[in-house]
Amino acid sequence: KLRVMLKIRRLCRFGVLAGVGLGLAPVSSLAAQAPGTVSGRITIAERDNRSAQDLDQAVVWLTGSHAPAGQPVSAEMATENKQFVPRLLVLPAGSTLSFPNHDPFNHNVFSLSPEQPFDLGLYGRGGAKSVVFETPGIIRVFCNVHAQMRAIVVVRESGLVTQPGADGSFSFAEVPAGEYQLHVWHERAQE
Repeated sequence: KLRVMLKIRRLCRFGVLAGVGLGLAPVSSLAAQAPGTVSGRITIAERDNRSAQDLDQAVVWLTGSHAPAGQPVSAEMATENKQFVPRLLVLPAGSTLSFPNHDPFNHNVFSLSPEQPFDLGLYGRGGAKSVVFETPGIIRVFCNVHAQMRAIVVVRESGLVTQPGADGSFSFAEVPAGEYQLHVWHERAQE
C-alpha cells in the first residue's frame, strides 16, 4: 500500500511562507497560486506491516497544464557484473539511453514493453548500443543472455519528476502556478 504525505508551500509576493497544507492521500490534486515548493514523504507498507526500505527506488512526478516539459538528455545504463547499473533510471521523453557493456562477455539488451519494444542484439565488452525513448511509460529492460538481469526505465513528459531519498522524502522547487496531479510509482505498488 502506497501513501503520500504532502506539504504544499505557497510563497506570497514578499517571499514569506503564506500557508502549509498537510494531507494523506494516494493521489492528490494540487493548486498553487504562485510559484512554490511541493514536498512530501512517501511510505510503502509491506504485507507484514513493516515499512519498505527501498523508498529511493520510487518515482514521483507532477502533471498538469502548467507542468514544464522535461528536456531530453543523454544517459547511460551500463552492464557490469551481470547487472544493469543503475537498476532504475528516470528520463524525460525524447532522451537517448546508451547501454555500454563493461563485462568480459556478451550481452543482449532488450525490452518487450509496449511503450518501447527494442532488441539491441549481442555485443561484447567495450561495445555500446543506444535507444531513444520517445513514449512515456514504464519500460522493463532485460538481457537475453543472463535471465537475472533486470532494469526499469521510467520515461515521463513532465519536467517535474524526481526520486525520493532513502527516507521517502521528495521536493519540487519553483513549481509554476496552476493545478497539478501528483503521481507516485514503485515497482511493488500501483501508481
